Amino acid sequence: MIRFFRVSKTYPGGVTALEDVSFTVAKGEFVFVTGPSGAGKTTLLKLMILAEHPDRGEILIDGLNITRLPPSKVPYLRRKVGFVFQDFKLLRDRTVFENVALPLEVAGYSPKRMEKRIRQVLRLVGLHDGYLGQFPPRLSGGEQQRVAIARALINNPPILVADEPTGNLDPELTIEIMDLFEKTHRLGTTVIVATHDTSLVARYRKRAIALRKGRVVEG
Repeated sequence: MIRFFRVSKTYPGGVTALEDVSFTVAKGEFVFVTGPSGAGKTTLLKLMILAEHPDRGEILIDGLNITRLPPSKVPYLRRKVGFVFQDFKLLRDRTVFENVALPLEVAGYSPKRMEKRIRQVLRLVGLHDGYLGQFPPRLSGGEQQRVAIARALINNPPILVADEPTGNLDPELTIEIMDLFEKTHRLGTTVIVATHDTSLVARYRKRAIALRKGRVVEG
């Protein structure tokens, strides 16, 4: 499903984020990407949706070498990979419905089909219909993260990627959100979660790819 082969990424100023990174994630697998701040976790995830581009190496998503993908094809890649950010990335002046609907608008869904799908996915992440007209600033951190996950899942992508999705949440909400990722995984989605919290890896007993200073040291 996902393969990195000798991937390296250096930012302007000579800051090396990733160096000679290789690993494979099988279809339907749940994998943690671990490591301290600055280890390269966020860069690695951003490469999967071409929010960053590698300097060297190859990245295959579902058999497609995305390092050779023309810009016009990038939106199609991002329909395959749902991305959840640590800081939610919700539009503050749009309702929950409008935030979750954005990927469906791009995909050309009809209004009726769009509403049905949004209600379905909100229920999946534990939010009832009363949230549809709410604005993100009125929601708790846990509720905002659930909306962000709903938006990432709305197109039913085969891959779900999350960058420190519990970094801003208290321990109880952290477990609720991680259980939601586990639920999504059981439905057949390939899940990759970046975290510096080793207790989550121990609790959920999933394979971990450990990064240190931009290199894979385990996994």
